[in-house]
This record gives sequence, structure tokens and C-alpha cells, in this order.
Amino acid sequence: MNPASAASPAQTRVLAPVRSVTFRDAAIRNAAAIVIGSLFVAACAQISIPLWFTPVPITLQPFAVLLLGLLLSPEIAAAALAAYLVEGAVGLPVFTPHSPSGLLHLLGPTGGYLLSYPFVAALTAWLRRRFANPGFVASLAAAATGSLVILLCGAAWFAVLTHRPVSAILTLSILPFLPGDILKVASAAGIATGMRRFRRS
Repeated sequence: MNPASAASPAQTRVLAPVRSVTFRDAAIRNAAAIVIGSLFVAACAQISIPLWFTPVPITLQPFAVLLLGLLLSPEIAAAALAAYLVEGAVGLPVFTPHSPSGLLHLLGPTGGYLLSYPFVAALTAWLRRRFANPGFVASLAAAATGSLVILLCGAAWFAVLTHRPVSAILTLSILPFLPGDILKVASAAGIATGMRRFRRS
């Protein structure tokens, strides 16, 4: 009898629990990342500055979305942001404190920004991984693209709700947020790059 073939069933019995534990640990880590990610976005949403000329406030939510996209896989990043939206839709105080909670918030003037978050998180993660050298420049480009998509989705939703001309849409939903978004993009790219280098060291 071939000794190698005789050892095969034993090896299978030994390796099967190892694979099971690895899968379970990965599932736990992914679930934890989703929950922690959604809570991180909720915390950033509380840092909000209302503007007198537009119903859209300045918040740190886009920064959180971009950072999660740069740190997590596309699937986990999208799931974290989807969980965040579900938490807000059921009435948990995870949205900005200057507007209604629950579905009213999602259907309000900032709904376009919010509903873009899962897609943008996944897109940012996917774009960063497309670069041969996913360092700061790659993270910056991915985050900048994600930020632009957030603004465009928010402006499109705002235009549908208000029926304002294009000039007014730009003034109320895009232009006031560009300087802050540049800082958020650069900060998210810098933090993500630093965290990856720290983990490799």
C-alpha cells in the first residue's frame, strides 16, 4: 500500500478544522470591520457645520468614506457604508445632528451624497488596487475620484429635488465643499498610506 495515500485521509482530517477556523476568523474580522467602519462614519457625521445659504452642511462623512475605501476591500467597504445607511434609516442617531433622522434624512437634500457612499467606498478601494504601486499617489487619485463621485451624486439628487438651474446647483451643492474636500482627500490618502506602511514594518 502506498504510504502517501494512506496518510492522505489523516491529513484531510487534520487540515479541515484548520480551514474551518481560518474561515471563521476571517468572517469575524470582516464583521468587526463592517461594524467599526459604520460607527466611524457615524462619529464623523457628528462633526458638522451648517451653512446659512444651503441645506447641505460641511461634515467629515466623506473623509470617513474615502478612508474606509482606502483601507478595506471593496466588498467590506461597501458593506460598512450600507450598514451605516441602514442604521440611519431605522432611526439611529448616526446622521448629522442638524437635520431629521431616519428615512426623512435619506430622502432630503443630502440624500444623494449619502446614497452614493457604499458605491464610492467600493470604487475607491477598487481603484487603489488597480495601481501597480498602491502608495500615496494611488491613494490620492482613488480618493479624489471617489470625492468627485460623491459631489456629482449629491448635486444630481439636489437638482431633482429643487429644480434649480445649473448655476444654483453648483453654488449650493458643489463649489462650497471643494476646498474642504481637497483636504479630506489628501488627509485620507496620507493616513491610509501611513497605516499600510506601519502594518508592513
